[in-house]
Amino acid sequence: MYKARKILFLVFFISFCAFSQKETEAFKEGEFLKFRVSYGLINAGFASLEIKKSLKDNKAMYHVIGKGWSTGMVNFFFPVKDNYQTYINQTTLQPYHFIRKINEGGYTKDKEILFDFQKHQAKVINHKHNSEKNYFIQNDVQDMLSSLYYLRSLNLEKLKPNEVITINMFFDNKMNKIKLKFKKRDVINTKFGKVKALIFQPMVQIGRVFKDEESITLWISDDKNKIPLRIKASILVGSLKADLIMYKGLANSLPIIFN
Repeated sequence: MYKARKILFLVFFISFCAFSQKETEAFKEGEFLKFRVSYGLINAGFASLEIKKSLKDNKAMYHVIGKGWSTGMVNFFFPVKDNYQTYINQTTLQPYHFIRKINEGGYTKDKEILFDFQKHQAKVINHKHNSEKNYFIQNDVQDMLSSLYYLRSLNLEKLKPNEVITINMFFDNKMNKIKLKFKKRDVINTKFGKVKALIFQPMVQIGRVFKDEESITLWISDDKNKIPLRIKASILVGSLKADLIMYKGLANSLPIIFN
């Protein structure tokens, strides 16, 4: 279950390789998104994403805060309290400082990553084990949370079915290539009405968790915002799903189809 939750989070907050030199029009300070997470028919918990502004070394940053928490019976048997934060350079959209504090059924992590692109170096600070270590990184690397906002900054208007977006993500102390296959454009039903969506399938490894490499499906809004609307993961012991249930402070109005 932990591996499934971890991969679901990686895709949910995923980095996705063009390099942007301009501030994005897809999101802004004050954006807030909330999701309901379910395991089969069970309401398992909630997750949220919030954007604030900050200043680091006299550079303007987006401060993104991602939280996840369990509820009900799931909270009794498998309590979850996750806190992910990232500081993203507003001009380059490169990550600057990543924070990961999680407790998932007793499994804990307490790490920070400091990115130095001039030195091509990521310093990983492990508070749980009181250790520090530097790792090599490339200029196009993203962290687990900044990745979603990098994806949202890309121009996806000309994507064709089966086209693959590949990106470098730094997690678990190494560079990882994450691949997203674009499937098609569609209209889906949401709590707010019908919304045009881009459908992606991240490539995952077949094994103890997933039946095939296309077991995860991600829907993001087909508009200027490109916000995540839904994610679904089919696993060997059921299915996990997260649906957007609340939003505010979007950079652009979300086009809703009412008929």
